[in-house]
Amino acid sequence: MHPHPTLTQDAAATYAEWFASLSDPTRVRLLHAVSTASGGRIRVGDLAAALGISQSTCSHHVRKLAEVGFVRIDKVGTSSVVTVNPACCTGLPHAADVVMGTLASVPCCPEDLPADVATRALTEDDLPVVRDIYAEGIATRNATFETRVPPIADLARKWLPGHAWVAELDVDGRCQVVGWTGTSPVSTRDCYAGVGETSVYVTEGARGRGVGKALLHRQVTEADAGGLWTLQTSIFPENRASLALHHAAGYRTLAVRSRIARLDGVWRDTVLLERRRDAD
Repeated sequence: MHPHPTLTQDAAATYAEWFASLSDPTRVRLLHAVSTASGGRIRVGDLAAALGISQSTCSHHVRKLAEVGFVRIDKVGTSSVVTVNPACCTGLPHAADVVMGTLASVPCCPEDLPADVATRALTEDDLPVVRDIYAEGIATRNATFETRVPPIADLARKWLPGHAWVAELDVDGRCQVVGWTGTSPVSTRDCYAGVGETSVYVTEGARGRGVGKALLHRQVTEADAGGLWTLQTSIFPENRASLALHHAAGYRTLAVRSRIARLDGVWRDTVLLERRRDAD
């Protein structure tokens, strides 16, 4: 008897197809070149020149990568433009984790917390700045499908009692709120009382200082202690920093939800992640 579910035949076939498409070094170089190109897009002619290969060879390998969904090809005038599929940035590492069994043991929570970031329970007085930070996230168009900033009163009713937190930094001698995290109920049914939907936002000027790491640490440890057995969240695949942060907090990628909803009229994918309490 296996301690963990075995890999299904369909999943194994899909992953094998992905890995096989990258068995050629030229395709690996090509995918890297597209992924690191400005805006994640580049013309086939420019791609061929960058790799030092003929345009026909380049087109052949691009088609192979497009067949498995790693890239997309669009006609722009007379040129073919190759665009990286951001979902592959999550899907491919997840496939490797599944195959190698590394998802059997996930981290509890982020480590190496910044010494200068403090977290505490969110209070009513924090709501205006929390709303402003949320507005910054909405403006990026890579944090949420929301396009309008909600009223403060709606924010106050959003989270589970005891599961909303802020992070503070000393800025010019004053302690300022620079980020927040909250957990909302996923259902009113009693059987889902221990399941929450999480959000994390950090103000632009404080990003890169470990604020998100401190907030995730507080979020997951308090959830474990407070009776929540499952946390879930959805993140745009373009938001690689947030994906990495959540993986470090023990969240697992469950699926890439293709074209799940429109934002500003454009279909967007999301990555569905879940964290289970160890005891459960």
